[in-house]
Amino acid sequence: MLSVGASGHAKRAGANPGELLVKVSGIEPAYEVHLHGELDLSTAPQLREELHRLSSDGATAVTVDLSELDFVDSTGLSVLITGLKRLRENGGDMKLRSPNPGTRRVLEITGLTEVFSIS
Repeated sequence: MLSVGASGHAKRAGANPGELLVKVSGIEPAYEVHLHGELDLSTAPQLREELHRLSSDGATAVTVDLSELDFVDSTGLSVLITGLKRLRENGGDMKLRSPNPGTRRVLEITGLTEVFSIS
């Protein structure tokens, strides 16, 4: 399992304010991406790079666990949408799982509950 903090270094503890921890588990072609912390302008590149890597490596089924995501802004949403498009272009799909009430509300307001499969 891989944990990457905002600094780009591996971490074991929980996310600090303003940080995003990205943990990837699974084996090709199905992966789970667990997010912990804040997905915003400063942390979105981490998720963008990880989703790009998974897609490039042949992933066809990616589930993004949002249960420990404390905050998401428009940049973070854009990364999720771009990741979904890239996976679909390669015959795959991405699902979102367990958004907290605040994150679910953001997904509803932006209409992304119609774009993503959310469980």
